[in-house]
Amino acid sequence: MTDRANLGVDLTDRHVVRGAGDRTALRFEDSASHAEEFTYRRLAVLANRFAHALRGLGVVPGDRVVFRVPNHPAFVYGALGCAKAGAVFVPSSTQFKEKELRYRLAHSGAVVVVTTATLAAEVDAVSGDCPALREVVIVDDAGEPPAPAGRKGLSALLAAARDHVRPVDTAADDPAFIAYSSGTTGDPKGIVHAHRYAGAYDNLIRDWHGYVEGDVCACPPEIGWMLPVASTFLYAMRAGITTLLYREREPRFRPEVWCDLIERHRVTSFVGTPTIYRMLLTVEDLDRRDLTSLRRATSAGEPLPPDTFERVRTELGVTPLDGIGMSECMVYAHNRIDDAVPGACGKAADGVELAALDDDLRPVADGEEGVLCVRRSTHRGLMLEYLNDPEATAAVFRDEWYWSGDVVVRDAEGRYAFRGRADDVMNCAGYRISPFEVESALCAHEAVLEAAAVESPDPLRGRIVKGFVTLREGFAPSDDLAAEVVAHVKRTLAPFKAPRALEFVAELPKTQSGKIRRKALREDERGA
Repeated sequence: MTDRANLGVDLTDRHVVRGAGDRTALRFEDSASHAEEFTYRRLAVLANRFAHALRGLGVVPGDRVVFRVPNHPAFVYGALGCAKAGAVFVPSSTQFKEKELRYRLAHSGAVVVVTTATLAAEVDAVSGDCPALREVVIVDDAGEPPAPAGRKGLSALLAAARDHVRPVDTAADDPAFIAYSSGTTGDPKGIVHAHRYAGAYDNLIRDWHGYVEGDVCACPPEIGWMLPVASTFLYAMRAGITTLLYREREPRFRPEVWCDLIERHRVTSFVGTPTIYRMLLTVEDLDRRDLTSLRRATSAGEPLPPDTFERVRTELGVTPLDGIGMSECMVYAHNRIDDAVPGACGKAADGVELAALDDDLRPVADGEEGVLCVRRSTHRGLMLEYLNDPEATAAVFRDEWYWSGDVVVRDAEGRYAFRGRADDVMNCAGYRISPFEVESALCAHEAVLEAAAVESPDPLRGRIVKGFVTLREGFAPSDDLAAEVVAHVKRTLAPFKAPRALEFVAELPKTQSGKIRRKALREDERGA
């Protein structure tokens, strides 16, 4: 990898130069039946026009541009245009409310927000607290009102811009985008990534996603989150394949719709969370669906339970490959297609050095719990820093290591199994218990859709394991069912790991990106 790189050039112009400009880069579809296709050549021109428009708005290299849009092509060519202009793009969920939006705009120092007319209201409500913000650009979106008077519309800006622009000569280590953490342990952190990012993950493109020419990939979550930004935007376009970008206008994931999409678009590579896979498995006529196009399925965001692994393999006909990583340092260990083990998150990614270390950065023995750490010099995709937070950066950049906070056990073959986060491991009656282990056992019961396990105060034992579960359709909460689920866990795990209390809930608290917020459950238990 060279010292100079530009993310926008790497993902568009490079393909045009090598003769792949007419290959489909992006298929867009929404639930209102709007559809459009974009070749790599067309995206290159749109990115150029966006970069030129930014310059006309006074945006200079290093300025931050926040995208608050649903799944829409404007995010893709806009982010690429930011890179070509030397600006830094900031993905943001449309689900954020004023407080969350205000923090990200102010903390990043954003000068431009790209959003829709409907979503602009919340931007207006917080703009007074964001002194750097100068412009709000309105995306023309089917079903949305046009840009109001006095507001700049994206279509008009692009129409007035040039097809050709000289990209900024950025260094590979210059900031390209900022992804904000969920903020489950304090204020969200601005995770700064460099222009080298996409090329740094060629190992995942090859060994985990397995992207090859002709592939069509898809990831259901909103593109404001890191999983789709990385896997089915940056990695996919680095590989020169086709991404299916689908906008669901209803605020929920509909598994039957995604089965339709996989069938119609002949999706070959699917990226999802364990919850998404479990929901796909609930589709009533799944056995009559033609999902034979699926060649590769990757899972991330939460550990993939063994029972879900087996059901995906047998019912969807594809072996799901779990991986472990985070926004700061995307997947650093993963399963391979020829070496996938249920309940394990796999071996180190090619070229990456990992170790399970104790608090003093000393290796722990195989079979013992330690924190998964990444040797920084071996991982070019590692974040540059936490924006405006040198103390938090120093807390995870420990000597030559990146301290992930993931508690793991390594076996003699170099395979890692996830045991929980450093702040999630339960200590009950003298035992250290992984919440993931308990949750996997709970989810293996036929009645359980999702589960969480946390410590709960107990007058006799000090702390006990408490489980929270949501039920599959057709099951109703009862004392008998609770006893049956706990008995199932006791049959699966050592009895001391089984929940001593079980609560049925309508839904589990989650971050905007869909991760279960165990911290919220713990705090509720302590305050009960």
